[in-house]
Amino acid sequence: MLINAKDVLKMLDDPKLILIDARSYKDYSEGHVPGAVNLDFFYYHWFDTSKDGMKAFNIQMRKLLSILGVTKEKTVVFYDDVSGMSASRGVWLLTYFSHKKAFMLDGGIKKWKSLGFHIEIKTNGFKPDKFSGKVNKNVFAGFEYIKKNLNKIKLVDARTQEEFNGGVIRAARKGHIPNAINIDWILNIEKDGTMKKNESLFKLYKLSKDDDIVTYCQGGYRAANSFLALKKLGFKNVKVYVGSWGEWGNKSDLPVEQ
Repeated sequence: MLINAKDVLKMLDDPKLILIDARSYKDYSEGHVPGAVNLDFFYYHWFDTSKDGMKAFNIQMRKLLSILGVTKEKTVVFYDDVSGMSASRGVWLLTYFSHKKAFMLDGGIKKWKSLGFHIEIKTNGFKPDKFSGKVNKNVFAGFEYIKKNLNKIKLVDARTQEEFNGGVIRAARKGHIPNAINIDWILNIEKDGTMKKNESLFKLYKLSKDDDIVTYCQGGYRAANSFLALKKLGFKNVKVYVGSWGEWGNKSDLPVEQ
């Protein structure tokens, strides 16, 4: 799910490439990878993982991906400042819709610039098409799934230690989902912006390849980065809790720990 800058450079003239700058428009307008369109994925939080909520999510996201022009023949590369959380969310989203060719530019624009590769400032327009991806439930978890399997799954909380412990409060309640372990997503990233090598990541994620793992954070973005890190390590059973603490922490009937 990761692709390096040199390989992306070779693909820039490929008509089947969709390159998505997942940063803010301000950052995009100050310089981006040539040919990239801009979509700030951080606007698309989703805090309702009920059955009806996910039906609405699927409709909205299919419309969004149609605007981007994603079809099964296209290779889609997302990038961020670094190997960040918005680009990760984009890759997870396409994985959720069973798209086979979705990648994150490893190191993001930081790595691209460090290699001296060209950037442009003109805005590139979307080329809409009909997106019709099939939902892959193997990479998604909702609050009901977690509640039902709380003693069976391994929960990875990708937030800061302060959020995990309840020192920082970003919902009606503070703390974390019971039995969760805290591995801040930022620990996945090297100083140059790329994702850490497997040897370093294995030291962070001391889990079994047989575990059913669910990652979460506040809104499913940092969790998506941890999802990519775990998939990079070869873990098969990894899901993202899209609603994350923004949903769980605001539902009074769900258990919490501090």
